[in-house]
Amino acid sequence: KPGEQKHPKEPPSLQCMHLAVVACGDRLEETLIMLKSAVLFSSRRLCFHIFAEDSLKPEFETKLKEWPSSYTKKFESNIYPITFSVGNAQEWKKLFKPCAAQRLFLPVILKDVDSLLYVDTDVLFLRPIGDIWQLLREFNSTQLAAMAPEHEMPKIGWYSRFARHPYYGSTGLNSGVMLMNLTRIRSTRFKNSLIPGGLTWEEMLYPLYQKYKNYITWGDQDLLNIIFYFNPECLYVFPCQWNYRPDHCMYGSNCRGAEEEGISILHGNRGVYHDDKQPTFKALYEVIRDFPFEDNLFQSLYYPLQSRFLDTVHTLCGRIPQVFLKQIEKTMKKVYENRVIVYLGANHKY
Repeated sequence: KPGEQKHPKEPPSLQCMHLAVVACGDRLEETLIMLKSAVLFSSRRLCFHIFAEDSLKPEFETKLKEWPSSYTKKFESNIYPITFSVGNAQEWKKLFKPCAAQRLFLPVILKDVDSLLYVDTDVLFLRPIGDIWQLLREFNSTQLAAMAPEHEMPKIGWYSRFARHPYYGSTGLNSGVMLMNLTRIRSTRFKNSLIPGGLTWEEMLYPLYQKYKNYITWGDQDLLNIIFYFNPECLYVFPCQWNYRPDHCMYGSNCRGAEEEGISILHGNRGVYHDDKQPTFKALYEVIRDFPFEDNLFQSLYYPLQSRFLDTVHTLCGRIPQVFLKQIEKTMKKVYENRVIVYLGANHKY
């Protein structure tokens, strides 16, 4: 089944959940905070695939080794150079943000990985990765990737107003959180606007870019939109709480799933963790950044968040603090319940 690794007889807690990220330029800290959020809230084993410029590799290795052993034992990490298997490497590297196009080549590079969660560096997990990993089991026989819509409302969506190329659905897709069955991607022949017959993923990428390069604004995300426009049966669309961005609250609250269940994955695009345009996003980033690993989650993470959010209630996104806190609170309660059960079990003498 999608999501199962090479040893299906292993219990789920031992199966590795693969997480990929691409980091270039000044994205070292942001990437580390994303990985920290993944480890903080996850109880299952994680395999990190970090694609980074050569200059960043020793820094990643050093920083990850500094984490306490109680956390480093929960993951293994592999760091890869930036490589593009087809076309002009410099063209790919300059497409949109530095190295962002690397994500298009993950099915080609990670040949031994069955399923993978790709995220941008500016993503924060507010609940265990295992919860989104379970969505792989909801894929039907033709679906091979999952993304969230770029917007919920076509009248204010970017693609529906400005795109000059084909895009998926009525509002397009955001590729900042992308769940992929790589095995299926590698074995599928995709319909396209290039030739009548199908092309493999790798065969399709560079010709597709050449055809549309004068019409795309958001680089690799636009190429993914074009691919799934022609192959809509291949996509599983997950709801907005799995890729919650400032657009979901700065134009009024328009992500119903987050209002009902809380935010599952926060995506602070447009640099909002580092400026004062969306202080709620910045507060969450800074509290996770500053959290001392071995401290009490409620005392050193949840309560500081509540306090910081009080200062943001005058802002558009700050008016709904419960949306940001709901999943974190649920996750922390589960962590403590599990610890209590383990503790009582270890000390039960009757």
